[in-house]
Amino acid sequence: MTDKFIFRFVAAVSVFVFVVVLVLNRRLIPAPAVLPSFTVYLPMLNAFLNGTCSLLLLASLCFIKLRNIKMHKRINITAFCLSSLFLVSYILFHYLKADTIFGDVNGDGHLSPSESEAVSTLRPVYLTILISHIILAAGVLPLILLSFYRGLQMQVEKHKKLVRWAFPIWFYVTVTGVIVYLMISPYYHF
Repeated sequence: MTDKFIFRFVAAVSVFVFVVVLVLNRRLIPAPAVLPSFTVYLPMLNAFLNGTCSLLLLASLCFIKLRNIKMHKRINITAFCLSSLFLVSYILFHYLKADTIFGDVNGDGHLSPSESEAVSTLRPVYLTILISHIILAAGVLPLILLSFYRGLQMQVEKHKKLVRWAFPIWFYVTVTGVIVYLMISPYYHF
């Protein structure tokens, strides 16, 4: 496979994922009228997957510093698989369930003045974390895919250059995914 093919493949996968998330988030495909019973568990599953990936990424860093390439690869492949499972679960949840509004205690889909006042100091913090999480999650996918390719091909120098960016962004995205869940979970209404 040529680099040109890999770059095109990574671009195609990244655009496809972005379009799927956008289409489902904008409700261009209607969700079922009745939520499947498993829907309530998806946010917790997503947080668990993100938290596990955070720990795996730290373990991966430790193993590469110890020059244990075999364990480094295994852990990264596991983290990649769990992140892929997260992506499927995330897309499914956001397809099935309308967006949850931070501070919407009664679940009516709107922030009343009293609800808004109750979360007035935390809401900007939540939104800052959420927006940075979303932007970086969208941008890190091509970096992860390219760094995986370079690593699996043992193109170490190219892999290192990519990972300098991919690792901290991926780690930030997984950690903030858990934080976002912890902050928004009191407002889920099923």
